[in-house]
Amino acid sequence: MDKQHLLTSVQMASFVADGMLRFDELIPDEINQQAMREIDEERIPRSYEKQGQPLSDLWPDSQGFGAMFRLPQVQGIIHSLIGPDPLYDHHAFHRVGPRHEEGQTWHADAIIDTRQHFDIQLFYYPHDTPREMGGTMFLPGSHLRRIHETDIGRYQNFVGQMPIVCKAGTLAIGHHGIWHCAQPNHTERMRYMFKLRLNPTVRQLLLWNTDDLDSPEIHKALFRNHKWYGNDDRLEYANRIKFWRFLTGNDKFDSNYWLTRIENMPERRVPVGTA
Repeated sequence: MDKQHLLTSVQMASFVADGMLRFDELIPDEINQQAMREIDEERIPRSYEKQGQPLSDLWPDSQGFGAMFRLPQVQGIIHSLIGPDPLYDHHAFHRVGPRHEEGQTWHADAIIDTRQHFDIQLFYYPHDTPREMGGTMFLPGSHLRRIHETDIGRYQNFVGQMPIVCKAGTLAIGHHGIWHCAQPNHTERMRYMFKLRLNPTVRQLLLWNTDDLDSPEIHKALFRNHKWYGNDDRLEYANRIKFWRFLTGNDKFDSNYWLTRIENMPERRVPVGTA
């Protein structure tokens, strides 16, 4: 994998803190147009889409969605997060019609495990998506709050929620635990979005471009405060430290002594009778 297409350590630290990354106008327009045609004309066959098979086996002739995830820059993002030879989990073509006034409730997708290992989901927007068209609403920093499906469905809005307002060809990559919901489409146009979930086949360890692994910007990215979790910020920071340790293999990484103090469990015994 060419290093120029891999994520940096600072970008990976942002992923640890936010649970997502976005890449605006990443996909060329010719692929965007083909992707929407493939949805409209149902060109993507479902007969051979079997969960657990290599992603590389899917859609070899597709000039839209297949071409999108074969782009070197997209391959580099995928490689940085889950490594080479990822497995297909599932996908969904989302078409939301004009004047569709109903949005989704807040949810996370199939959170039924507590693994440190993680899957990723690609959210691909092949056309301009202004705010009135809806798009997807994400809650940065929610991915390490493990919930099941619509446990958070009673909530309406969060401080710091982020609607995807974007130009054509934008790609958002989310940790499989990210909280999100589709928004109403208040325009007269059809809204398109393609979602693809992928599983890793290798240990997710230093898979990105690590040239900046000692950058001071990493600490700034890891410990940004998203505000919505109020006084629970230290719990979030502890979870991020554990996540960064997992990704880097550095079990001694810490900040402000947060994990070191709770890992201090001495077994040395003072001899009986000594003062």
